[in-house]
Amino acid sequence: MGKQESGGEGEESSLPLFESTSARFRGIYRVFASTILVGICLIWVYRVTNIPKPGEAGRWAWIGMLIAEFWFSLYWIITQSVRWDVTYRRPFKDRLSHRYEDKLPGVDIFICTADPKMEPPTLVVNTLLSVLAYNYPTEKLNVYVSDDGGSEFTFYALLEAASFAKYWTPFCKKFNIEPRSPQAYFALHSDVHDVKYGQEWLEIKKLYEDMKNRIESAVETGKIPEETKMQHKGFSEWNLKVAKNDHQPIVQIITDGRDTNAMDNDGCRLATMVYVSREKRPQQPHHFKAGAVNAL
Repeated sequence: MGKQESGGEGEESSLPLFESTSARFRGIYRVFASTILVGICLIWVYRVTNIPKPGEAGRWAWIGMLIAEFWFSLYWIITQSVRWDVTYRRPFKDRLSHRYEDKLPGVDIFICTADPKMEPPTLVVNTLLSVLAYNYPTEKLNVYVSDDGGSEFTFYALLEAASFAKYWTPFCKKFNIEPRSPQAYFALHSDVHDVKYGQEWLEIKKLYEDMKNRIESAVETGKIPEETKMQHKGFSEWNLKVAKNDHQPIVQIITDGRDTNAMDNDGCRLATMVYVSREKRPQQPHHFKAGAVNAL
């Protein structure tokens, strides 16, 4: 039994990670391209051998046409380097994950936002949730949200997203959801009859709508629930005078992937999620989002 198992593992490790296939009907395309090349050569011969003599009308126009045709013909010939022998390569992601999952590198993802009015927090949240649901080991995934507007409403939205991610991430993995942005997904599947997992779909949609309504309500009223403020000490950063272009640096770890208690509802570890708002002062140039990326 032991030998058979090791043999199976050895066979699995020797399987290729991708396959290469040639495009169909390559011969037909090569014949077609060859006839075009012959036609191009004939046009060149005709243009060169029939150039008007000096002093004749249309000589410079003829030369101009010759140069243009030569340039476009040369461009067409160069493009044949990628069309003459088209090859498709299909990776086997399952084999890659099985063989090298322990060796996959850590990935840092930056999400930048600058204004909670022009870029509503719900839009940022949908981008964040689609990233958190990546098909990648979550313990190696770190997401940094750069809020260049220093808005407590964006911070509040991320806290709501972190709670919803405990349901959304396992839902995406269980049913292989695409697209993984909740807003885009529910716009594409707007009715429970569009999916096979109706009950779970209804539950997750209700959770999303509730989260979205709480965020939008806070933005519209300009007030974050006091209960939420008391639960997270990060809101104390906004006890100081915080303006869009004048505030201290704010860094808050919303979800720590190293924490064994940071789990989703299926018991899988959540990705690290960090809120970052760099220091900005009116007397110092901040270089907009480029400066925010540099700070990250």
